[in-house]
Amino acid sequence: MKKIYNIIAACLSVAMLASACNKKLVEAPHSTLTPEFLSTAQGLIASTDASYAGNRMLWGPQDFFNLTNAGTDEFLKGVDGDGNITSYNSNYNTSFGNVNNVWRYCYTYINTCNAVIDFAPKVTTGIDSISKARLIGECKFLRAQYYFILAQFWGDVTLNLHFSSNPTTSANRAPLADVYAAIVQDLKDAIVALPPTPTVANVLPGKATGAAAKHLLAKVYLTRGWSKAALADDFKNAYTVAIDLISNRNALGLALQDDFAKVFAEGNEANSEVLWTVQHTSNLAYNGSATQNNSGPDNLLCHLYVPQYENKGGMQRDVFYGRPYIRLVPTAWAYDTAFKEKSNDKRYNKTFQTVWYSNNANNIPVWPTPLPAGAPAGAQSGQPKFKYGDTCIYMPGTDASDAKINAATYWLIPPRKYDNKLSPTVTKFFDTKRPDMNSPSIRPIIIYRLAETYLIAAEALLKDGRAADAVPYINAVRERAAYPGGNVAAMDITAADVTLDFILDERTRELYGENLRWFDLARTQTLINRVRLHNKEAAPNIKANKHELRPIPQAQIDAVTTGPVYTQNVGWF
Repeated sequence: MKKIYNIIAACLSVAMLASACNKKLVEAPHSTLTPEFLSTAQGLIASTDASYAGNRMLWGPQDFFNLTNAGTDEFLKGVDGDGNITSYNSNYNTSFGNVNNVWRYCYTYINTCNAVIDFAPKVTTGIDSISKARLIGECKFLRAQYYFILAQFWGDVTLNLHFSSNPTTSANRAPLADVYAAIVQDLKDAIVALPPTPTVANVLPGKATGAAAKHLLAKVYLTRGWSKAALADDFKNAYTVAIDLISNRNALGLALQDDFAKVFAEGNEANSEVLWTVQHTSNLAYNGSATQNNSGPDNLLCHLYVPQYENKGGMQRDVFYGRPYIRLVPTAWAYDTAFKEKSNDKRYNKTFQTVWYSNNANNIPVWPTPLPAGAPAGAQSGQPKFKYGDTCIYMPGTDASDAKINAATYWLIPPRKYDNKLSPTVTKFFDTKRPDMNSPSIRPIIIYRLAETYLIAAEALLKDGRAADAVPYINAVRERAAYPGGNVAAMDITAADVTLDFILDERTRELYGENLRWFDLARTQTLINRVRLHNKEAAPNIKANKHELRPIPQAQIDAVTTGPVYTQNVGWF
């Protein structure tokens, strides 16, 4: 069997191959991508599967995680986090590693997609026309997604739509309008060529489908509509595409889960709400590097929100509660404003872990002498406050008096006591079945889901001057959030409530921690204002114009030695 080589990366680390035996995407290494191999059916299939691999370099490791979550209104720096990007300080610059890595990953795998798109029409044996069209559709979906990431982070970027087998020392930045036009066309083509929905038989988890492409196209229209490349009908097209997907959800086998908690339940990643996932693997050839040096394709999301719970008496690190990397912690705005409603809206307690049960019989705190006022009956000075297996830490999300804290049988920590070491942790990516404490997760990561499609439709309708029409789409998401036991009617809003701030707040409640927030704030041109209002660490440093885009990597600028200089974004040097 010939090997595959990715020219831009100098080494293609993974090729994701479809395995009929386990019905999921798995990976196998290859090393040489040549025109000769691309001219075979085997080469097309292997290269298409390889085009997916870049997603594992984005969703799971820390580079993309930092660029999409840090320095927003939702997160502050955890004690072990990167203070440079979270606070926009001077060390966050054109040589910043997260920025360089994401740029490089996107262009590496764009070239792999280009290889399939360019060579597939020339392959005439070993593959039928329908299968060939589907491979092209998958690569156009993936190429559109990579370019969409680039456009959101950097604006005008280099537009390469053909395979490159030789290095080049010249490049230019295409106008954002041209980049978006290419993205839109790729997605339109993909919708026609791909299976309509992930629920169709024989569609492997992680494979592109028409439903995922429609969701992405709606979001692309929405984002372009806010940008300097806006077309007059972008918002209208955004809601038309989103509502088409929503209206046909039953025929496509799609639906919101009845319980918000089910969406991210372990083992339920292929549920009816999920439009597209990124698959990870237990193969040690591809999982392991990130645990050592924070790079590579590992899914570390199970670790990155976990606080230092083991520092409280009665607790110790274990697989179930996770390894405490604690890169980011919630802002006060997130838990006391966005998630203020905790009675009818159940998403706070289904997004955050707020209770830890004692897993260590040693070092359990004892009652002091004298006993505090309000101590429970049976409390005895010098005796343990609780037993192994009892509640050890509780973060109710609401205030508690010092007297109540002192009288509690467990570590009672209200919001005013949260800090960068111990705060509520996002549970959406927990993996309690890892073989050991340090292992990364092999859970699929949910990237697109139907609840966001509803919120895309609502935002597009608002921007198109039809706020009243957005109400049922927002209410559908909010009503689901009341399950079980909440007052569904109390969750409903009216047209008067439909403002941009409300939609952004609703996106926090629904999508918190899902690697979307920086995009949301940058898209809606609210990044500077909302960070200054709600992020005390970043507020003094964030600058209008400069920080609304990421810096072009210095490595990219330095690599262009022929022709015009590769230009930098405003404010970066």
